[in-house]
Amino acid sequence: MKLVIDDACYAYDKIFGSFGDISAIAGRSIDANIVRDADVLIVRSRTQVNETLLKGSQVKFVGSTVAGLDHVDQEYLQANNITFFSAQGCNSMAVAEFVIAAIVNLADKLNFDYTKKTLGIIGVGNVGSRLKAKAELMGITTLPSDPIRQEQEDLPDFVDLNTALSADIVTFHTPLTKDGKHPSYHLLNADNFHHISDNTILFNAARGGVIDESIWQTTPTKANIIDCWENEPNINLSLQKNAYWATPHIAGHSVDAKFQGSFMVYQSLCNYLGEQQDASIVNLIDPGTLSIQENTLKDTLNTIYNFKKDTIAITDIANFEDYRRNYPIRYEWHHYNSKIALPIV
Repeated sequence: MKLVIDDACYAYDKIFGSFGDISAIAGRSIDANIVRDADVLIVRSRTQVNETLLKGSQVKFVGSTVAGLDHVDQEYLQANNITFFSAQGCNSMAVAEFVIAAIVNLADKLNFDYTKKTLGIIGVGNVGSRLKAKAELMGITTLPSDPIRQEQEDLPDFVDLNTALSADIVTFHTPLTKDGKHPSYHLLNADNFHHISDNTILFNAARGGVIDESIWQTTPTKANIIDCWENEPNINLSLQKNAYWATPHIAGHSVDAKFQGSFMVYQSLCNYLGEQQDASIVNLIDPGTLSIQENTLKDTLNTIYNFKKDTIAITDIANFEDYRRNYPIRYEWHHYNSKIALPIV
């Protein structure tokens, strides 16, 4: 069996090596010629999986080790009997921790009490749910908005989009969709950007294109935190220059998240092939118990990982893709013993 795998997939050789011969290729370089004689294709977000890539190939299983779905033409896969699995939720903890770390740092920099602020969470799936739980544990009032969940579950604490957009802090955690009943492309646009004021802290740690950047770049806010951009890696230089944190789509890039992405695809491929899982693979991440003795939550979080480094790393945007592919080691909070209690839920 031949497997073509994005070489940025975590521990691909240890996790997938038993299935057959692996060709590890940079995601943007995976093309139709490379996959033509492959049986299995495992990608991250930089490979567009569609008819152009797969027509004439023998690929029968596609796994995506990231949470996003906009790089995969699922209709084509289904129509051509190609099994597809996406590691939904693999990076949810990492992204929630990114947002909380930014809020804590901004509260210190701008001298505000985050427990007195409202947090509008737009999209309350895997990431939004984790963020909501962490924020509420910290005493932050959340305004969750998710019309799909609201229609299905009738959740009494959920609010409409405009109410969430009027919060002190607004953060997006939707997939990127352009059709259906609730498309998210340019969800924040000319019709509703007036809800964003010069006192709003605005995040995009979802997908590039959820916010209309042509309007965002001319809208005064208290602070912008931007991890996901339209036209990556050719990002909006005006937004980058004025952002508090401008990071290269790495909010979900913890070691834990990248492992979970690969491991979830591994489990699905085992099920597809009817093969027994190797029980030792689940233990690939074991940094031991890590200890931090800082006296404030901000210092504790920044000792665990200071995202400002990621902003500095792409001062020259030519570094955007290389930095993502060679991202520094970052473990999630549950690995740490700390003097200050961390919002671990």
